[in-house]
Amino acid sequence: MVNELEFEKPLVELQKKIEELKEFTKDSDVDLTSEITKLEARYKKLENEIYQSMKPWDRVQVARHPNRPTTLDYIKHLFTDFFELHGDRLFGDDEAIVAGIAKYKGLPVTVMGHQRGKDTKENIRRNFGMPHPEGYRKALRLMKQADKFNRPIICFIDTKGAYPGKAAEERGQSEAIARNLFEMAGLSVPVICVVIGEGGSGGALALGLGNHIHMLENSIYSVISPEGAASILWKDASKAKLAAESMRITAPDLKELGIIDDIIPEVKGGAHRDIKAQAEFIGSALEKSLKELLPLTSEQLIESRYEKYKMMGKFSEEKDYANI
Repeated sequence: MVNELEFEKPLVELQKKIEELKEFTKDSDVDLTSEITKLEARYKKLENEIYQSMKPWDRVQVARHPNRPTTLDYIKHLFTDFFELHGDRLFGDDEAIVAGIAKYKGLPVTVMGHQRGKDTKENIRRNFGMPHPEGYRKALRLMKQADKFNRPIICFIDTKGAYPGKAAEERGQSEAIARNLFEMAGLSVPVICVVIGEGGSGGALALGLGNHIHMLENSIYSVISPEGAASILWKDASKAKLAAESMRITAPDLKELGIIDDIIPEVKGGAHRDIKAQAEFIGSALEKSLKELLPLTSEQLIESRYEKYKMMGKFSEEKDYANI
């Protein structure tokens, strides 16, 4: 197993034993077929147990896996005739967000998403998938173009958060995120959002106000990273594992809370195990959403989006203010 994660180590150790026995039998007259068969059966059982009982921190690790498919990976497998567009027409281009026009099964769509790198060089180029304001303004420019030409919008979310640096703040990071939220609420075309990795804070929300919100089974979506939450709550970032369990940031939790619409299943072990198969799972979800949303009028799309977000969250009034 390449780039195995912490919770996968028992599987890795068992796989090594199996490979060692197989290698031994090549140069020996001893028949170890029975032992190998037993170990392989044990491996399958352990594999099912591990992947069917993943803890929140396990899912965080999978969501951050260095080989996890990115927006461009899914664009390659899901769309045809993709034509990338650049620049916000105000400052410049931000490669932490890719966006363009494509066809999904013959249907013209506008597709965009956060883009991180697969190695150090590309991560620096993509700013580790953390957009500057011009990235969000580029996305908004294409959303408005899609609205004008009646193209559905598909957003892939995969970022630790918007870039918090001085230059980003000087160019209006908060305003850019807020503007996207404001404008997305009133788009007259279907907007489908898919969290494919790590959906962090306002940087994720700026592409996340849609009619349908989907999450990959092992992705996460939260207002802050587990490490950040642990630093605030317990003044100790090493308690990130505990924070992940408390924050309810996984797809099953968010589905239960009504934040997302559907969970897209992942191939066993995570999306990085088989990109083609994972793209097919995502494709099924997109097809279902488009089938439901395309017949709706512009007014119905806007109203359904409004109702969706109005229903999120609960609050209660404290009547006994003397004890606060």
